[in-house]
Amino acid sequence: MTSCRNWVLACLAGAIVVSSPARAQQWPQNPIKLVVSAAAGGPIDVFARVMAESLTPSLGQSVIVENIAGAGGAIGGQHVARATPDGYTALLGTSATHTFSQLLYKKPLYDAQADFASVGLMAEIPLVLITRKDLPAQTLSEFVAYAKANAPKMNYGSAGVGSSTHLGCALLASAMAVQINHVPYRGTGPAMQDLMAGRIDFLCEIVVTAAPQIEGNNVKAIATMALERSPVLPNVPTTVESGFPKLTAESFTALFMPRGTPREITDKMNSAMLRALDEPQVRAKLQQLGASVVKPERRTPAYLANFVGDELTKWRKIVETSGIEPQ
Repeated sequence: MTSCRNWVLACLAGAIVVSSPARAQQWPQNPIKLVVSAAAGGPIDVFARVMAESLTPSLGQSVIVENIAGAGGAIGGQHVARATPDGYTALLGTSATHTFSQLLYKKPLYDAQADFASVGLMAEIPLVLITRKDLPAQTLSEFVAYAKANAPKMNYGSAGVGSSTHLGCALLASAMAVQINHVPYRGTGPAMQDLMAGRIDFLCEIVVTAAPQIEGNNVKAIATMALERSPVLPNVPTTVESGFPKLTAESFTALFMPRGTPREITDKMNSAMLRALDEPQVRAKLQQLGASVVKPERRTPAYLANFVGDELTKWRKIVETSGIEPQ
C-alpha cells in the first residue's frame, strides 16, 4: 500500500515538473498586460502603445496597456513585481521604475534587481544641455570653462527635486567639479520659461521637449548627453564626442517580467521585442518621441540585468552628492 502511494506521489510530482515547461512552450494563450507606470497620454504611455501594437502580431495575442501611475513610477513597478510569474504581466520599465525608485525613497517598494526577470533594453531618451541665448559659450568645452569661472553666480533649473532634469544637471556639475545653485520648479514648463527669459543659465531637458525651443532660437543647444546623436537633434554634438565620455544622462525604456517567469517565456518576449524594434515604422514612431533604439548587442536579457546595476551605481553617487534626502 505504501509503495503504491509513493508511486502516485512520484507521478504527481513529475506532472508538476513537466507542466511548467509545457505551459511555457504553449505561451501565450491569453492576452498580455503591459503595465505603464505613468499616466495615459504622455511620451512613455505613447511608447508603450506603439510597442504593444507591434508585439501583438508576433505573439499571437493582444498586448494590452494598463496605466498604473503613482510614487514616481514605483506603484506600477510594485504591481508587476508582485504579479504571478506566468508571462501574462509585463512592465515597461524606465529610469523612474528601476533607478530613481530605488534611490529617492528610504524604503523602496521593491528591489529593482532581484524582483524582476529581464527581457530586454529597448531605447534611450537623452537629455540635452541648453542655455539662455546670451550665455557666452558655443561648445561644451567653452561652457565648462565659463561655468568654472562663474559658478557662484550661476543657476540651473529643473522640473523639481529628484527629477531627471535635476539629476542630469547635477551629474554635469559633478563632472565639471563645480557647485552651481539649483532652482527647482513645478514642472518643465516654468523652468523653460525662465530659461528663455534669461532668469536662469541652463537646463538639462529631454530632447523632444527642448527641440521646439532650440529650433525657434529661444534657447541655445550645447550638447546632447548621450553616446550617439539624437535623431531629433542631429546637428547637436554629444557630450561624448565633445570630450566627456562618461557624461551621459539618458532615460531608458526596457521590458521586464516578474521574478520567476520561465526563461522560455522571457526569451519569446525578447524575440518579439527584437522584431518590433527592427520594423522601420516602429523606429520612426519612437524617434518622434525622442527615443533612440539601442544597438542589437544591448537588447539581450543579460545586458539589461547588468545595465540596471550600472545605472544604480552611477546615479546613487549623484543623488548622495546632490544633497537629496530620500523620502
